[in-house]
Amino acid sequence: MNTNEMRIDAAFKELKMPGATRSWRPLIRDAQTKGQDPGVFLAALLESELISRRENRLRMLLAEAHFPEAKTLDTFDFTAQPSVPKTKVLALASADFLKQRESVVCIGPPGTGKTHLSSAIGVSCIHAGFRVRFTTVTALANDLLAARDNHTLTRAFRKWQRYSLVILDELGFVPLSRDGAQVLFQFISDRYDNGKSLVITTNLEFSKWTEVLHDPQMTAALLDRLTHRCHIFEHKGESYRFRESLKKKGRN
Repeated sequence: MNTNEMRIDAAFKELKMPGATRSWRPLIRDAQTKGQDPGVFLAALLESELISRRENRLRMLLAEAHFPEAKTLDTFDFTAQPSVPKTKVLALASADFLKQRESVVCIGPPGTGKTHLSSAIGVSCIHAGFRVRFTTVTALANDLLAARDNHTLTRAFRKWQRYSLVILDELGFVPLSRDGAQVLFQFISDRYDNGKSLVITTNLEFSKWTEVLHDPQMTAALLDRLTHRCHIFEHKGESYRFRESLKKKGRN
């Protein structure tokens, strides 16, 4: 390695340009071989760096989201859920609904693809450049209660506001305490007041949300905020996992 190469590598390192560090040698050799203008080499080098940065950011955002599994809309079986409008769901992939301050609620029995659909919407938003965070309702309530006990609840809300989209999975699957329901109400109200979107999956019809939140007035206030600007998808039928189990038994 000559002195100039060392200087170039050092400069790229200081500028934090890992893509350029990896690609400048083969790119310059290719340009020299083809007798290309230096501007062609420079454009290719910068494009290589941009691609590298986009890929790194995408990996970072996907890891930060904490999806149980990074599902995509391509693998969602709309034929098994004809009640879920494919055209409307695919329109959400552009992430424009985040700019419109809209939310999504997926309602239906366990195993009917609610978590898959919510995760896939989240992945699409990440590809559009937005920060997303996935969590279960129970985990969120526990975290917020711990923050409240430590007198850091306001700070916790600010931390969650960094995410353009928060996905709350499994509302109604595990009972919440009254305190847990209270902090959940505060969280959803805080998201609404700050124009931040939510995706919520639940096995309960809206009329039964009082079973989770305990207080009819608080439930009505929460639903008023949540459904103000909201896409509601109803999942029907039996569990995918149950159907797959029956298929396997039929083959044995």
